[in-house]
Amino acid sequence: MKHLLEKLENTKLDNRIRLGIMSILMVNDWVDFGAFKEMLGLTDGNLASHMKVLESENYVEMRKLFVGRKPQTSYTATILGRKAFNDHLAALEELLKSGS
Repeated sequence: MKHLLEKLENTKLDNRIRLGIMSILMVNDWVDFGAFKEMLGLTDGNLASHMKVLESENYVEMRKLFVGRKPQTSYTATILGRKAFNDHLAALEELLKSGS
């Protein structure tokens, strides 16, 4: 069981907010910053700090556009991020199965 826990600790997805972010990105191509704030109930600073962690791991890609005169920041899951998310879920499933 220890090796299963190590699999979960070796990813930045052990945090519930980052797991929520990646869950949203797994079913959406691009999601803007405001939508994340609303869906997850986060402040600008809290969301930005979690996005920075995911960006540093290359789990998400950021895109900045201007809509009218307002900047709009959107995110998508990278191939690496999708793999990390799926591996994380697989490790959770293994852990659950080992306990039964």
